[in-house]
Amino acid sequence: MSGPSYDPVPLSTDHTDDVPYNRPLSPETRHSAYQSPETQPLEPHDDLPPGAARPRFLGAALNDDGPNPRSSYASSSNSFPIADDYSSSVYALNADRAPGSRDPTFYSLNYRDDPHDGDFNDSQPGVSKMSPAMQSSPYLSEKRNTYAAPRDRSRHPFNNGARAQSFTPALNETFRYGIDQIRGVNLGGWLNTEPFITPALYEKYANSSNPAVDEWTLSENMAADGGLQQLEDHYKTFITEKDFAEIAAAGLNWVRIPIPYWAVETWDGEPFLAKTCWTYFLKAIQWARKYGIRINLDLHAVPGSQNGWNHSGRLGTINLLNGPMGLANAQRSLDYIRIISEFISQPQYKDVVAMFGITNEPQAPTFGQENLIRYYLEGYNLVRAASGIGEGNGPMISFHEGFTGLSKWSGTFVNSDRTSLDVHPYLCFSNQSPDPYSARANTPCSAWAAGQNNSIGNFGLTTAGEFSNAINDCGLYVNGVNLGTRYEGTYTPGNWPRVGSCQQWTDYQTWDDDMKQDIMNFALASMDALQHYFFWTWKIGNSSVTGKVEAPAWSYQLGLQEGWMPKDPRQAIGKCGGKNPVGALKPWQTGGAGAGQLDADFTSSYAWPPTSISQGGAATLLPSYTPTGTVRTLAAPTFTKSAGGGVDAGQGWVNTADTAKGMVPIATCSYLDPWVGPSAAPPAPLCSGGTARRDNTPTPIITSPPSLA
Repeated sequence: MSGPSYDPVPLSTDHTDDVPYNRPLSPETRHSAYQSPETQPLEPHDDLPPGAARPRFLGAALNDDGPNPRSSYASSSNSFPIADDYSSSVYALNADRAPGSRDPTFYSLNYRDDPHDGDFNDSQPGVSKMSPAMQSSPYLSEKRNTYAAPRDRSRHPFNNGARAQSFTPALNETFRYGIDQIRGVNLGGWLNTEPFITPALYEKYANSSNPAVDEWTLSENMAADGGLQQLEDHYKTFITEKDFAEIAAAGLNWVRIPIPYWAVETWDGEPFLAKTCWTYFLKAIQWARKYGIRINLDLHAVPGSQNGWNHSGRLGTINLLNGPMGLANAQRSLDYIRIISEFISQPQYKDVVAMFGITNEPQAPTFGQENLIRYYLEGYNLVRAASGIGEGNGPMISFHEGFTGLSKWSGTFVNSDRTSLDVHPYLCFSNQSPDPYSARANTPCSAWAAGQNNSIGNFGLTTAGEFSNAINDCGLYVNGVNLGTRYEGTYTPGNWPRVGSCQQWTDYQTWDDDMKQDIMNFALASMDALQHYFFWTWKIGNSSVTGKVEAPAWSYQLGLQEGWMPKDPRQAIGKCGGKNPVGALKPWQTGGAGAGQLDADFTSSYAWPPTSISQGGAATLLPSYTPTGTVRTLAAPTFTKSAGGGVDAGQGWVNTADTAKGMVPIATCSYLDPWVGPSAAPPAPLCSGGTARRDNTPTPIITSPPSLA
């Protein structure tokens, strides 16, 4: 059959100089100098997009110049012309072939995987045969040895044969959790904005009558100033395919991508741009598939807010599992967990979206670990109802430890199927110190290593979903818009003594080689101590005021360009003096024998829903929703005819046996604002009797299915 391929995706042309966060980060680094550790001895290639480093084992990007792919981002010392088509290897959506249409030995002799190739058996008109010199090329020999012959190509329309690096399993190979290291980076601030990551978005409205301090108020300001399409302009330019190429070239094999609940829908009164960011998450899947990068999808913002911080969508109070709307908000959040799980567990996506963090940084100290476990257990059940049980069926499920400490989770979720703990160790938000990085070189080892080791032994896979190089809270908007810093004694709320000026910590253009090496040592120690990690974050945008990055300790990309982040993260191994990683997990922890056989006492002790809600009271006296509404299904990408239109990209719902309805308000009951806060009293009377109806309830805002053009 004629196989699908994604339409050409713009690379560097996505970045425009009039967008502050896309300006060159320093005069000396307009073109990236860092390279994949595997290719460092080799000469540069002229066929790379402007500014991209040389990846390892990566196919040529499709460009906008017609049906021909560019030459490969090769790991050889030569860049072959496109006329010699056998040098091209494009790992995107590629053609399926009918069984028996090609002798399997073909793949070990003349490797070719071109989405525009109409016939594997015959050379294309105008394309020369492989030259003898190419047949003996070390690049081709290495590639043939690396990539095994594909299995029956008729089974899957998506090619998952790409690997991020030679030392990382390909997407269609088993990632051995506990043995293969997760070396990842966050794409923070992209689909779920944060002021300090994309300050230019917020600076424009920082001093308005309704200051933009979170995405809620940012959306309100944008709606009154030209429209919310400004957010889509951000989605288009902040992260592009070139970032994925650079991430793979930097030796990183995972990305953690935060998304908000409004990727699924919004309800009346919620100002967010509904659904649009999902379109760009689909592009992320496309790019990750192409470069062999696995995705940890993180639900970063839920209705009512799980922590009251700006990155939860709305700065203020905690209304998940807390206060009079705590139960209703949890019900709605679990619906979104279910909807997302049904999409990412489809066979077209499960090998790429390999981990799902079901709620970011919930504040268990506010509403209690017991109810958080109940919420997690119900979320776990929803994910596994979609995916099924056992290795290869849907994602690893990630639970943030809820700021209780890793040790508090020992003995929970025993014999669950592929669950992991997530911790976010930061040193910068507590006591401030003027000590330089040279004095902190061993701090990550002493502070984090033992805890990670113990958690891996007592719970299972434990990842650091976020960490950074920051050792103080210096940086524009790091604490929030116009909230100051602890380091300079200006942070509000609070009464913090001034330690000094932040200039030395933010003016990276003045940092000398010794300081950069000290930061490098700190970063390597962090990586070794944490073992499986996602740096926060890949990119910090430039300030629209100063034209440069004002929180440099948080940018992996800038660190690579300026020389304080490692070109090869494997340099971290042994930095803390121990074995890294600590070793294999138990079979049930990776979907093997015993997986999915949770103890009956555990499941009954933490059954959903809770009997009471923090600062809300008895659950039966609180507003709740009813499962009688239409279930919102996430749209799959659509393709133009030239890009494989008609190919099955999934329907967004893998478990057809799951026909339960979605949570909606009961027409005869009263509800408070989902962000009302914990001090409000429940509505009285709660309900006036009668049955639930779909009419007269808040109407979700639904947009048309996205198209990848």
